Order: sequence, then structure tokens, then C-alpha cells
Amino acid sequence: MNKLGFLVFFLVVSFSVNAQLKQSSTGIDSYPVFETCDTLKEYKECFGVTLLQKIKEDFRFPETLDSLSYQANMRLFFEVTEKGEFRVLYADIESVVMRDEMIRVFDAMPIVKPATYNGMPAYIQFNVTLSYPFPETWGVASKEKDNSIVVGKFNEFEKLTKANNYDSIKTLPYTNKEFHSSLNIPFQYQRYALFDPAMNAVSANSHTASKPFLFNEVQGYFDYEGYTKSLQQDRRTWFGKKFWNEHFASIIAEDYWISFDIAADLRTGKDSYSGKSTYNNTRAFQFQGGLGKNLTFYTIFYESQGRFASYYNDYAESIAPDGGNPAIIPGRGIAKRFKEDSYDYPVAEAYLSYSVNKTFNAQFGFGKNFIGDGYRSLLTSDVASPYPFLKLNTTFWKLKYTNTFMWLKDVRTEVTEDGAYLTKYMANHYLSWNVTKRWNLGLFESVIWKDDNNRGFDVGYLNPLIFYRAIEFYSGSRSGNALIGLTSKYKFTDRFNMYGQLILDELSTSDITGGEKSWKNKYGFQIGGKYYHAFGVKNLLLQMEYNQVRPYTYSHEHVEYNYGHNNQSMAHLWGANFKELIGIVNYSYNRWFGYGKFTYGERGLDFNTSEDSKSYGGDIYRSYEDRIGDKGITTLQGNKTHIFITELQAGYVVNPVTNLRIFGNVLLRNYNPTADTEATFKQYTTWFTLGFRTDLFNWYNDF
Repeated sequence: MNKLGFLVFFLVVSFSVNAQLKQSSTGIDSYPVFETCDTLKEYKECFGVTLLQKIKEDFRFPETLDSLSYQANMRLFFEVTEKGEFRVLYADIESVVMRDEMIRVFDAMPIVKPATYNGMPAYIQFNVTLSYPFPETWGVASKEKDNSIVVGKFNEFEKLTKANNYDSIKTLPYTNKEFHSSLNIPFQYQRYALFDPAMNAVSANSHTASKPFLFNEVQGYFDYEGYTKSLQQDRRTWFGKKFWNEHFASIIAEDYWISFDIAADLRTGKDSYSGKSTYNNTRAFQFQGGLGKNLTFYTIFYESQGRFASYYNDYAESIAPDGGNPAIIPGRGIAKRFKEDSYDYPVAEAYLSYSVNKTFNAQFGFGKNFIGDGYRSLLTSDVASPYPFLKLNTTFWKLKYTNTFMWLKDVRTEVTEDGAYLTKYMANHYLSWNVTKRWNLGLFESVIWKDDNNRGFDVGYLNPLIFYRAIEFYSGSRSGNALIGLTSKYKFTDRFNMYGQLILDELSTSDITGGEKSWKNKYGFQIGGKYYHAFGVKNLLLQMEYNQVRPYTYSHEHVEYNYGHNNQSMAHLWGANFKELIGIVNYSYNRWFGYGKFTYGERGLDFNTSEDSKSYGGDIYRSYEDRIGDKGITTLQGNKTHIFITELQAGYVVNPVTNLRIFGNVLLRNYNPTADTEATFKQYTTWFTLGFRTDLFNWYNDF
């Protein structure tokens, strides 16, 4: 990080922490204490009584006024500083001389023992309505009484000067506002497993396929805030609370909130195949907050260097972009060379989220999206790099309608012009319908197009209700690549459900039903099941899933229209022409967790040799015009490759609010093609990793 970045970071952290320590309401540890109250237990009541007594003793009625007939209500806004000094911030008193006298009285108040917050001196502010003649007694906590001190709730005064407006800015005790906000819960598989059972209960009118979820969306079915509080540890120091239980720094007010966190992904490991050590060194700075009731924002910047297992590095370099950079880190972004055999890959994500009401939410940002109830998605997945997007969610009755518009990049040499990557666009419609309380049905439609004839982002696709096939014909028969899909889920009980997906990339009915195994039979399907609290063990999730996609699915005659971004698939990371079976075990107990996943699959890969350079349908970035034929096309044709991957992970959640974890991971991978080629060859890998990571997205190692 450069010096300027460090200075900005230091100033932001210093301000955020300072603002939090200077709390202004009832979240304090102790009240200000007059010397005469030091032996009492009821400091709060004694403070009010003593304050009124000193005002009455010290107040000298101005000679210019008639004390016998003068009556008035006086409003005072004052604070007791960290040093125990009284300071009037604003005095709303009709008579100028009465106001000056009241300010003098407060300036003459004795030094008191200040309030404390987290064991440190803190200021506290008060709003006082006081009548003259002075009352005999003075209540402390009753807002309804005219003569009262109100703690933590302040009136807004019309006559505030600019200086007093600044001084009246107040912060409140730490609370985690995100649980009731329209921020996204970062989509990370193990985190989502916590509330997946509640979201999939038979009685829940929820829609679980369109991800990520909003915090306030989940809070309606699962007390995420209460669950997080149940994991809190008894930490007294400021650092202890921040490291184990809270966001690092926060500013909390009545109409806005901001939180800041320092995130990290620090890993070290060993790859048995290459014999080299592996590592990842990520530092990240995350800001999020809310402005008013409806608008929230989120931004995070990652600065990362890493070296991974040999097979992972090989894949990253096989999808390298045009322009000389050596690799694209899967799911992250373009990487430059770091030292001799490592990568430097900065990534940034951000979005604005605006909820008009419970029905409608709009997001504009740079990130990822996912559609499906499974581990994989054949419709829209999060395996590619982040991208700009606009997403509209409309939820009412038994329906949820999601429209997503995306700006993608094709970074291959053959489509790069004058050093600029090709921009293409994707638009999705997804309608989720709870047909019954057990059965959910989803309809999906997607189209990809590029900037033909300088049409840019075709506004025709902005219509959230229109069929994309109609627009495709309107714009020209070769103006885009449209796909349709279907999802379904059935909840047998609160603890068991099954789900599935179907993707169709060609609507040639005669070829699909002809029985000749036409290349136009471009489709894929998924079927899976989840068993929550398996065998009566709380928080034990078992999942089984099968995926299969036929050759040439997601590809196109014009290679720019493939279903990809940054040389990665926007659906299943294996592309097409494969069969895959996945089993997952996920368990959590308090802050401890365990995770196991096995993947067995078969892929039909291209040979890519001088003797055989045809496309066998697995690489979605190749034109299907290079196919091996029109008839007799079968799944797994080509260089049939067997893949078996087992991944085991266990660890401890250090901070459940930020999802900071300590973990150990072992991955076993057996990659066995029928024919060894320059790019595809037998590999057996054991990859051990120990790490300390803020888990905010899914890492996919299973390719």
C-alpha cells in the first residue's frame, strides 16, 4: 500500500474508533458522577437531583427582569465532556439575559467524574426542558414530563446555528444495523447453511434460488441477529470486542450508520504434485452502511498475492487474457506476475441497494449473482470474476421476479481491438413462484449480445416483461444468444427437500425429438437433495447433487456470444460435455465447523493436437461451427477424462459478524484423461492448507 493510501486508512480508522468511543446515550458503562454522589449507587438519579440543586443555588435572576411575573420554558442542550466539564451546546431561551445567565451557571459547574464507555472516558449529551420558576424536583428518565432530562433522544431545534448544528451531531452505542438492512449477506456456502433450514421450512413463503439474500429478507425467517449474539464472547476491552464480536469501527446515528472492517485471507500450504509451498496473502478494506431507511451501500477492495497448487496455476494461466498478463485467478480477476512464480491480483466489489418497500429492491454495483438451490448453477453462477450489474427484485404474494442486467468482458486475443477487451451484455429474467407451500417453480430466460452496429446496451432488453426471443428476432437473427431454463423445488418436510434445474440452448424441436443425437440437442439438467439436521443432529446438513450438460451447450456460432465472462463460464465452471456427482457434509457447533465435499465427474475434452483440432463441445469459447459432426453427438465424446476430488475442512469462527475464520483444509485430486496431451495429462494432487480468512465469497477448487 502506498503512503497516501496508508494515511487515508489511518485517518479513517482513527475517526471511526474515536466516534464510537464518544457515545451519547444509554450504552455507556457508567453515568457522570458529582462528588456528593460518589458514595451512592443511583448515580443517574443523583446526577439529575444534584444538577437541579446547583442550578437553583447558583442562578442569579437578571435585574432587568421582573422576577415576580416572569415565567418561561427553557430548553437546553448540553454535554458532559470526557474531562467531566459541562458545556452548553444550545440554549433556547426567549430572554437573552436569561440565556446568558444559564450559560454562566453551567460554565461554573464543578468538574465531575465523566461517563465511561468500554472502560474509557466518554462524553454524554443531554436535552433539558426546564421551567421558571424552578421546580422542586426534577425527573431524569421520563420523556413525557416537561421538567426532565432525556438521555439519548434529542429534539431537533429550528434555531440552531451552524456551529451548534455541528456540535449536535450525535453517535449512538454500537449496534449491528446490517441485520435489518437491505445489504446482501455475502454468498458463501457454509454461511448460508446456517439459515438454509429456516428458509426452506414448509411453512415459509420464501424464494431461495436468487442469491445473494438480503439481511432483512433472511431476518424474516431466521433470527440471524439473535444467533450471532448467542455466539458472542464476554470481552471487556475495545480490541477484544472488535476482534471477537463486532465490526472493527462504526459510526451509528439515528438516520445513518457506517461500519468499517479490515479483512484478510492469509494462507500457507503445500502442493504434493509440484513439491512447492503455496500461499495467499490478501488484505482487504470493507465499508458498508445505510443512509436513511431505504438506501444502503457496500464496498470492498482486495489487494492479493498468491501461489496455488500446480493444477490451479495451470488452469489460471490457460485462461490468461490478451495483453501479456499471465493469468486470470478463477473467480477473482486478471493477475499480473508477482516475483517468479506467483500472482498479484487486485479485486474490488461494490454496490448500492435501494428498497422502496418490502416489495421492491434495486441494486447497482460490481459483483456476482447466483440462481439456484444447489451447489452448482446451470443458469447463472458465481464462478466467474465480478462484473458490473443492475438487479431488480420484486416480491409479492407468492412470487419473486428478478431482473439482472450485466456488462461482461471477452478478453481473448481474437476479439481484442486496439488493446481494448470486447464488451458484451447479458440480461436475465427469473420468475420464482411458490405454487403451493411445498412446491416452487421457476422460469428463467437469458440473452447475451455484443455491441453490433454501435447499438451498445440494447434498451429492448430492459423491458422486464418481454420475451428475449422476440427481441432477438427484432434486432436480427444473429444479434444474440438466448437461452431458457426451468427450476423446481419440492419440500417434503422441514428437513428434506429436492431441487432441480433444466437449461435449453436450442429450440429446434424436430432435432431434439428426432432420435439422431443431433448436435442441436443442447441442454443440461441438475437434480439434488438436501437433508437438514440429518439423523436428528442439529446443524448437520447432507447434500447430494448430480449435474449433466450436453456438448456445445452455452457456445455459439459467433464466439463472442458464448455464455462466459473473462474466459470463465457464467454457469457451471466445467463448461459443457460433462457428467458430475457431488456430495456435501456441512456441520457447525457454536463457533466450530466442519465441511466435507467429494466430486466425481467425467468430462469430454478437446484433444487440441495437430492430428485432431476439432471441437468436441466442452469448451464454450469455441464456435460450434468447429464441431465434429451434426449427428451422433454424445455426452463425454472426445478425450474422456475422469476427475475425483475430495476436500475436507475444519475450523473455528473467530468473529461471526465478519465471518472471520481459522481453518485447515486438505484437497485430494485425481485427474485422469484417456489420452495425455500438452494441456491435459494425468495428475494426482494432495494440497494442504492452513489459513486465517474473512470468508466473503466462494472459492472453487474443484476443476
